[in-house]
Amino acid sequence: MSEENQPVEENERPEEDSYTIDRKVIASILYAVDTVDRDKLVELMEPLHAADIADLLEQINAYDRRRLVLLYDKEFDGEILSELGDSIREEIISILKPDVLAEAVRELDSDDVVDLVEYLEDDQQTAILDVLEDSDRVAVEQALSFPEESAGRLMQREVVAVPEFWNVGQAIDYMREREDLPEQFYHVILTDPRFKPVAHVTLGMLMANPRRTPLNEITEPSFRTFNGSVDEGDVAYAFNQYHLISAPVVDDDERLVGVITIDDAMIVLDEEHDEDILRLAGVSEESSLSDRIYETTKRRFPWLAVNLVTAILASLVIAQFEATIAQFVALAVLMPIVASMGGNAGTQSLTVAVRSIATKDLTGANVWRVIWREGAVGLINGVIFAVVMGIVGIIWFGSPALGAVIGMAMVINLVIAGLAGTVIPVVLDRVGVDPALASGAFVTTVTDIVGFFAFLGLAGVVLL
Repeated sequence: MSEENQPVEENERPEEDSYTIDRKVIASILYAVDTVDRDKLVELMEPLHAADIADLLEQINAYDRRRLVLLYDKEFDGEILSELGDSIREEIISILKPDVLAEAVRELDSDDVVDLVEYLEDDQQTAILDVLEDSDRVAVEQALSFPEESAGRLMQREVVAVPEFWNVGQAIDYMREREDLPEQFYHVILTDPRFKPVAHVTLGMLMANPRRTPLNEITEPSFRTFNGSVDEGDVAYAFNQYHLISAPVVDDDERLVGVITIDDAMIVLDEEHDEDILRLAGVSEESSLSDRIYETTKRRFPWLAVNLVTAILASLVIAQFEATIAQFVALAVLMPIVASMGGNAGTQSLTVAVRSIATKDLTGANVWRVIWREGAVGLINGVIFAVVMGIVGIIWFGSPALGAVIGMAMVINLVIAGLAGTVIPVVLDRVGVDPALASGAFVTTVTDIVGFFAFLGLAGVVLL
């Protein structure tokens, strides 16, 4: 038994307002697992939020994870599965006993079950669907019939809908009599005779008005519906843009089929941002710290290969000026500075552009203004750093001509970097390629090639 898995005294426990699991608590949990003390394990795990337990399972190794899950057994909560990353979730599902898995899944809302099963292998997906009640299974299967990453996959089927001609009292009585109300909901949806959603009323307005008040007199103005096939990214954008709390989902006949709530929309928005950050670095959006070595290697290799190709292209440019470099060794010393400055400037411009495209702030209406601005910024920064590097070149190598060459190359490369960092993601987005995924390699190639060509080409003209 390792020292780090020794039990922790009660007075050493972290304060209750801590938002992460203290490493001493983790050690106590692992000690309970080592000693097969199920009662102690349940006692330690009981106060933890499902998200914290999910973090714990992702942080420990596979061997401890399996032992913990098997010992925790029937206490395992379905909410924990909802909080886990995809790869760990599949592993946990394969470990859980069928009856434990069944009980855990039955506790979840339909949208959480869909999120749980949509990316699983067929056998694991079937195992979960088989343990659901018939009505729940039908609801999940209907949600799975919508395209991946769509509003239909994101919605929950549990809704509170009443006729549009009812009053406050009728709606309240109806909700009190229902035994299957959703655990959390924010609006009562008003529908017409064809079950088409026409408006909704917040619970606050419902409680604040007399029973005889018609519901259609206290509806909320920010009412929007989404077709089930709409991309979930567009749904998340609309929630953020229009400050929505919940919104009905409709089928092709405009009939109500579910509702999307703000918590699910914000999760999608966070995932979209995470994907952009990872893709800008050439890393798969599915990557996580819990991935195995083979999986991580497989996901990173393709973009490293692309970077190798772009590096070779830059080297071919350098090779064209071999004679120039041989006569002026100082060029080899200063050359990386020009390329590095261009690469950093391009990355700055690229990051802003990709973020603006994702949030729909960069559109056809303002794209030329943004391109002009980035070019102007590159020119100003280029002139400033050109003066700095010109002085460095003169002091370091005693050559005013060399200082002028690196100064001019700096201006050219920073202007091109600013333009490329904006134009390339815009063009890729227009042709249907994810700009976050492919822009980095193209921008780096452009800044390297232009930087080397400008510096060495000017050196060949001015210095020889």
